[in-house]
Amino acid sequence: MMRHRRITGRQQAAAWLLAVSLAAAGGAVAGDTAQAVEYVAVPAGLLNSVLSGGSAGNLPVKVGAFAMRSEPVTNREFQAFLAAHPEWQRSEAPPIFVSPNYLRQFDGPESAAALSRQPVTNVSWFAAQAYCESENARLPTWYEWEYVAAADERRRDARKDPAWRARILAWYAHPSGSAHASIGGKPNAYGVRDMHGVIWEWVDDFNALLVSADSRDQGDPEKLQYCGAGAISLQDRENFAVLMRVALLSALKGNDSTNDLGFRCVRNANKEDQ
Repeated sequence: MMRHRRITGRQQAAAWLLAVSLAAAGGAVAGDTAQAVEYVAVPAGLLNSVLSGGSAGNLPVKVGAFAMRSEPVTNREFQAFLAAHPEWQRSEAPPIFVSPNYLRQFDGPESAAALSRQPVTNVSWFAAQAYCESENARLPTWYEWEYVAAADERRRDARKDPAWRARILAWYAHPSGSAHASIGGKPNAYGVRDMHGVIWEWVDDFNALLVSADSRDQGDPEKLQYCGAGAISLQDRENFAVLMRVALLSALKGNDSTNDLGFRCVRNANKEDQ
């Protein structure tokens, strides 16, 4: 059964609308930085999603053409966004948009230079959406993220390769509080880097994934990295690493943030590319 979690209540609905309006107001400001950011064209195709309710009879899902940021957003890039949009600074963002963990890495002993090439984490869905809007972009849907994440360096879909799955799964054995690697790994077959092995990533429809009702109320979202996947009824259970991402995302609220959760943005394809 596909369960769609809506943002309920007048306050949360108002928060979502305000977040979108704040982001849209800053869209013109980011034009200068957007030119320097690489977006890679991703062609349309079919995806056999891990979501068992993805389509009638579990048929492949059609994914339209789009363009994806070649790397996750970094701390340096997000700090530049904060300078242009002070309403998203930790001291200014309303609690309904962010959790107490929001951007806590900037309060630590590491210098801004040491953090600059690490992916930004401890960022809420609302803040991530606002950042993407500032690049005239948006967060990817789950299917778009899963479609690109299925690729290795040579193949657009390497998920049936046990060696590929083992390599990805090895990252999940690292302690959650360990320092993040700098971005810049080898590009996959689409030309996109660091889809695995560095951070988790927000998706636009995180609250509409296939999960059991109970998995949304299990407390600390960090714990779902290790135990949440058991609550999901999905196909392709051998792809455990990706299923763990579904479990984590499904347990979150829009203002949540964790030490391992960041994001990247996508743009709709030009009509001639579709």
